[in-house]
Amino acid sequence: MGPGRRPVSEANDALFCPLEFRYGRPAVRAVFSRGARLARALRVEAALAEAEAEAGMVPAEAAAAISAAVAGQKVSLARVDELEIELRHDVMAITRALAEVSGPGGAWVHYGATSADITDTALALELKEAASILRQDLTDLTGTLVELAHRHRATAEVGRTHGQYAVPLSFGYKMAVCAAEVFRHRRRLDELLPRLAVGKLSGAVGTGAGFGPHAEAVEAGAMARLGLTADDAPTQVVGRDRIAEFTNLLALIAGTCERLATEVRNLQRTELAEAAEAFDERKQVGSSTMAQKRNPMVSENVTSLARMVRALALPPLENMALWHERDLTNSANERIAVPHAIVLTDDILTKLTGVFRHLEVDPAAMARHLDSSRGSVMTENLMLAMTARGVPRAEAHEILRNLTRDLVHGTSLAERASASPEVARYFRPGEVEELLDPASYVRAATQKTERIVASIRRELGQ
Repeated sequence: MGPGRRPVSEANDALFCPLEFRYGRPAVRAVFSRGARLARALRVEAALAEAEAEAGMVPAEAAAAISAAVAGQKVSLARVDELEIELRHDVMAITRALAEVSGPGGAWVHYGATSADITDTALALELKEAASILRQDLTDLTGTLVELAHRHRATAEVGRTHGQYAVPLSFGYKMAVCAAEVFRHRRRLDELLPRLAVGKLSGAVGTGAGFGPHAEAVEAGAMARLGLTADDAPTQVVGRDRIAEFTNLLALIAGTCERLATEVRNLQRTELAEAAEAFDERKQVGSSTMAQKRNPMVSENVTSLARMVRALALPPLENMALWHERDLTNSANERIAVPHAIVLTDDILTKLTGVFRHLEVDPAAMARHLDSSRGSVMTENLMLAMTARGVPRAEAHEILRNLTRDLVHGTSLAERASASPEVARYFRPGEVEELLDPASYVRAATQKTERIVASIRRELGQ
């Protein structure tokens, strides 16, 4: 079974969406269950009735009866479904079902409100809950990367640009860079949340006219009960730029996740083998044909799902262009795109945390690759030293470019440079070898890693 796969019983053989049986954590999928969504809509109706009673718009006993019916979970999903088949309107089905179980107080259910007041405010509750989960995911992944960065802060490794050897760094610094990027997303989420946890109870076109002089008090009172703030300038719906911003943040997070997963996949390549996903040698199978395979399957799974999350960011962008004060062109795709993007983002974040928490790092392989460069990865240091001693930088660069051509086994840059009159005359014996020692670059990487780790840990309160 693939990453995250769960057995599917015969009783559930009609399941269609892979999120129902293959991807996503049950607790996160539950946030978007039909029952949870109904419960949130009913909470909004109860908060509305209580705020209206406080403002003197509806009888206090009616608001109490409505709230009691909601708290007592008297509205069943089955009854709502029956009514929706008849009415062909999802919110009217909810309000009718609530009115039926609220006694005489049912006459005041949904008083002054429009459907989007309920659905958008319930959506804000849903997104706030999801944001809390994702924030913890980002915190966990950041902490895991920080721990790995600290542990390997001085583990020397070849840096690579364009897939080629560049200059040395430490594996810890590579992980610190990753941790900082993930942590920026947590900051972005914190900055976004006040714009996301926003509802509305302001009627058909957002002016609040249906609530009369009590409009502001009713909306503020209901939002306070729900732990939300009111959209200060809605139409019939909450501004869709808020949701587009959120799903585009998920796309950014997915982009980072793919970048991190790709790094693992590259480092696990047979010819590199510097780091690898954990592999259960007793049971796990890498290939049905090639018994030797140890594939980076979780990182590849993350890469695949990250591409899906980014694709799901497009519909919310297009939903910003509703006609006039609203239409329904956002409604259907939001029911699909938003929950799927959240469930998948949580899925890839938790999978990546597991990958890095159990990552198998091979410092010996990293050292071998450093040695295999035969000193060429330190040409920058030697070039800078030559420039400091009077050789024009461009000339020093050209000298070293020629010296690093066709380095073969048994020949090192130190040997070539020491034997070159163009280089040797600027240095005392043994100094070229010192300049080609990666230790100075790794030392710099270690120090910078420690600064990054300390900064993140302070902000995390560790």
